[in-house]
Amino acid sequence: MPQRRVLMAATLVAIAAPLLAHAQSLVLKAADTHPAGYPTVVAVENMGKKLEAATNGRIKLQMFAGAVLGQEKESVEQTQLGAIQINRISLGVVGPIVPDVNVFNMPFVFRDVAHMRKVIDGPIGDELLQKVTDSPARLVGLAWMDSGSRSLYAKKPVRTPEDLKGLKVRMMGNPLFVDTMNAMGGNGISMAYGEVFSALQTGVIDGAENNPPSYFTANHYNTPAKYYAQTHHLIIPEILVMSKVTWDRLSKDDQALVKRLAREAQMEQRELWDRSVADYTAKLKAAGIQFIDVDTRPFYEATAPVRAKYGAQFTDLMKRIADVR
Repeated sequence: MPQRRVLMAATLVAIAAPLLAHAQSLVLKAADTHPAGYPTVVAVENMGKKLEAATNGRIKLQMFAGAVLGQEKESVEQTQLGAIQINRISLGVVGPIVPDVNVFNMPFVFRDVAHMRKVIDGPIGDELLQKVTDSPARLVGLAWMDSGSRSLYAKKPVRTPEDLKGLKVRMMGNPLFVDTMNAMGGNGISMAYGEVFSALQTGVIDGAENNPPSYFTANHYNTPAKYYAQTHHLIIPEILVMSKVTWDRLSKDDQALVKRLAREAQMEQRELWDRSVADYTAKLKAAGIQFIDVDTRPFYEATAPVRAKYGAQFTDLMKRIADVR
């Protein structure tokens, strides 16, 4: 009899365990290197509110913005271990593990922002998210985030590749991006983002490139680089991921809920981003920054060798991206 009671008790515990686990509350720590109020941060915070409402408070989300949990390299490592549950990251830290996502780093791989959005919203975007999930990265690809297009700001107007000749332009620390600027006609300089303002002020560099919100918030417009040439040479989405450790602990229903709300966050962040770009563009113009519309075709043609060099392994994927209308 005692043995039977023990067996029955063990059985009841085994049956109840999943129910108890299901009933227990879960707090998801979310990380972002962008500051509070930034479109990606707000969209994920709102995703958390929806998640809490949909689960009657069983699952909550706590946002840690402004890199308080570490820069991307550190935060990604914590996400892989399950110490951080949700993270908005750039593709730079994913590329070494999931090479296919590097296709989005190619210059002019997208015709414009609208084209990029159609790609990430469609089958190609879903496939690349799944590749992240299926990779050894221990991350689950949830959704894409918009970071707009990057254009050139310099101390003199730039309308053609010839105008870039002799200009030293800061690029992100990736040989692909440095080669992109060199191909466009300038002299690409790899430099930490925090050094750009003083380098522009002192003439160590003649220009840099980024989106309008970053150009304004980094105060780079208060340097001699007061001409913003809209080359749109890089349009690189960001990615929202979840720790595989945490994902595997969720029920199928909770996984589906997280995925659906992440997709809604993708769309909401886009609207927030567009408003942000419009707002900062207006502020830059009010500050006297000259926006220059350029014919991007010569820049596209000039960077063909870069796409050939770095995109050889993505030939089929790049064709599929080009075919999206």
